Amino acid sequence: MSEDQAVLTEVRGRVLVVTLNRPEARNAVNAELARGLAGAVERLDASDELSVGVLTGAGRGFCAGMDLRAFVAGESPWVDGRGFAGIVEAPPRKPMIAAIEGFAVAGGLEVALACDLIVAAERATLGIPEVKRGLVAAGGALLRLPRRIPYHVAMELALTGDPITAQRGVELGIVNRLTPAGGALGVAVELAEAVAANGPLATRASKRILIEAGGWSPEEEWRRQAEIAGPVMSSEDAREGATAFWEKREPVWKGR
Repeated sequence: MSEDQAVLTEVRGRVLVVTLNRPEARNAVNAELARGLAGAVERLDASDELSVGVLTGAGRGFCAGMDLRAFVAGESPWVDGRGFAGIVEAPPRKPMIAAIEGFAVAGGLEVALACDLIVAAERATLGIPEVKRGLVAAGGALLRLPRRIPYHVAMELALTGDPITAQRGVELGIVNRLTPAGGALGVAVELAEAVAANGPLATRASKRILIEAGGWSPEEEWRRQAEIAGPVMSSEDAREGATAFWEKREPVWKGR
């Protein structure tokens, strides 16, 4: 794939590594990058050979958010049906892991929050500084952060625009793994491979239940869970998983 593309993809076994590739612009999101990321998400979901995605950034950081020059010039970093950066409103159905070096700020953090797991290097910074530019963090941070970290911490991040360290992200529970500088992608791929080793139907269903359950009433939660989990429990993969356990071998998943 040409290195001058705004988004690069690489297949590593059952893992799709997606790289935001505008290092000269701190991987800021313009129209081209948004379309490229939307295409990568669609490729991940459409392929029977891929189970997990890893999203990282080229150069010194993950993503600095919206490309303000492109925005002022009239470019739109939104993709119909998927929102900002081609991912925040409609993340992939399959698991996606963010690998953060350097920084994930503004829309860059919102892109990371659209992923299911986050691996960050020790020196990375996270933040939503939009208010410092008279803007609103409308790419998902104001919706997702209060569900994942304490309300008053989310409010402080939103109102001051000040960043936090990756270590603080671990303490708050939004960073899953902390690595030495330069190690985020490697650890993220290892984590992705651990996920990809499991039943693909089961991992997708588990992700869906975890995301949707917050909106279910007590009266409907067991019914709604059964609607999603039931087909998985009666699948060929479920039988294969049980058989492989008793035969003391690795399962061979078919995704059906």
